[in-house]
Amino acid sequence: MNLARLVAEARPAVHWTDQPDAPDPRPPLRGTVSSDLCIVGGGFTGLWAALQALEEQPGRRVVVLEAETCGFGASTRNGGFADVSLTHGVLNGLAHWPDDFDTLERLGRDNLDNLLATVERYAIACHAHRADEVAFATAGWQLDDLTEEAETLRQHGLAHTLMDQSAAQARVHSPTFHGGLAHHDTLALLDPARLVWGLADAVESLGGIIHDGTRVEGLDDTNGRLTLRSGAHTVVADRVIVATNAWAEPIRQMRRYIVPVYDHVLMTEPLTSEQLEAIGWADRAGLNDSGHQFHYYRRTHDDRILWGGYDANYYFGNGMGPEYEDRRSSHELIAGHFFETFPQLEGLGFSHRWAGPIGTTSKFAATYGTRLDGRLSWVGGYTGLGVGASRFGARVALDLVDGLETERTALRMVRRRPIPFPPEPLRSLAIQTTRRAIAKADRTGEEGRLLRTLARFGVGFDS
Repeated sequence: MNLARLVAEARPAVHWTDQPDAPDPRPPLRGTVSSDLCIVGGGFTGLWAALQALEEQPGRRVVVLEAETCGFGASTRNGGFADVSLTHGVLNGLAHWPDDFDTLERLGRDNLDNLLATVERYAIACHAHRADEVAFATAGWQLDDLTEEAETLRQHGLAHTLMDQSAAQARVHSPTFHGGLAHHDTLALLDPARLVWGLADAVESLGGIIHDGTRVEGLDDTNGRLTLRSGAHTVVADRVIVATNAWAEPIRQMRRYIVPVYDHVLMTEPLTSEQLEAIGWADRAGLNDSGHQFHYYRRTHDDRILWGGYDANYYFGNGMGPEYEDRRSSHELIAGHFFETFPQLEGLGFSHRWAGPIGTTSKFAATYGTRLDGRLSWVGGYTGLGVGASRFGARVALDLVDGLETERTALRMVRRRPIPFPPEPLRSLAIQTTRRAIAKADRTGEEGRLLRTLARFGVGFDS
C-alpha cells in the first residue's frame, strides 16, 4: 500500500469547514466602538461567553473580535467529541482535584446537557447526538489499566461496561483490540464547524457584534476603561475576556501555562455499505485506543471515518503557523496506523488531511487568570477536550470578569494554576524528553522514572 500517495491525494484542508455553504467572513472592525464586554477570540470559548452574557443580560453591549474567521483555530480542527469531562477524564480529575471531583463531574454533566439544549433551542444543525465513548486496549498492559479504571468508575457510580477481547471485537471489528471499556452517557458527537457557525448566528440574533479579520495588537487601561487596538481601529470596553487559547494573545502571561502542540487528522472518503459491515461499529460510538499516545476516531453523519491523534508535535518557541499544518510524515504515520486497525478497509482513500494546535497545560485541563483589577479574565488550555469544556470555561471567565463568587470560581481548578512550563530552550527540551519517555512507556507498558516523577509533582502526560 502506498501511504505517501494516499496522503498526497487527500485535500490539505479541514473537512468540517471545506463546505460549499460555509459562511462568508464578517466585516472587520472599523473606527471606534464602545462596549460593555469585549471578547478576544471567536472560537468556542469566545462565542459561548458572548452567548451566555447576552442571554443573562439582554441589552448588554457585547463585541467579539476574531483575528481570522470565527472557529479558525482548534474549534473547527478537532474530531467533534463533546465530552462530559472538565478534567481530561476521570483518572486525571481524581489525580489533581480529588476534593472537587464529584462537583466537577456534576458540573460537567450539567454543562453537556446545557450545550445540547442550546443546540436545540437555536436549531443549530450540527448533527449532534449522544454516544458512548469507548477506549480499546491495543496491548495487554492497556487492558490491565482499563480494568483498574473500570473499578474506579464503579466506586464513583459511573456507568460503564468492561469488555473482553471477544466483546470488543464484536462491537468494532479490528484484529488489534485486546479488550475495551465503554463509558456510558459521557459524550456527544457533532460537527464542530456547524456548531461554531450556529453559535455565531445566535450571538448576532441577540444583538452581539462579531468582527472577523481583527487582530488585537494592544490593550491599554485608560481612565478606568480598557482600549483594544487593531491598527487604527479600537474597541473601548468596561470588561474584557481573552479567549485565544493556544495563541495566547494579547496576554503573554498565558504562555507560561499554555503551550501549543500540533495534532494531525485524516478524513476518509465515505464508506460503502459493504465496508461498514466489515468493521461493525453500528452504534456510532466515539472511539479511542488507550495508550499514552492514542488515536481518536469516529463515524460522521455521512459515514466517513475521522482518524486523528497519536503524533502530537511541539515547535520551538511555541511555534504556530500554516507551515506546521501539512506535516506529511505525521499524516503518513497515522495513515499506516489506520490500516493496521482496519486492514479490511484497504483501498479506501482519504478526502482531507489537516493539523491544528491544541492548547495544553501541565495538568491537562483548562486554566484561568485575571488582570487589571479583575476587569479582564482569560481561559485556555483545554488539551483536546475543548468542544465541551469550552462552554464551562466561558461561564467561569464570565463569573471572574463580572466579579461573581460562585460554585465555579471556588473550584481549586480555577483558583490555582498548574505548574508553568519553563522558558526556552528548557521548554523544548522538557517536552521532547517527555515525548520520548511516553513512546517508551507505550512500547514497554512501564511508565519509567521520568513519568513517575512528573506524576508525583502533579504534571500530566499524554499525546
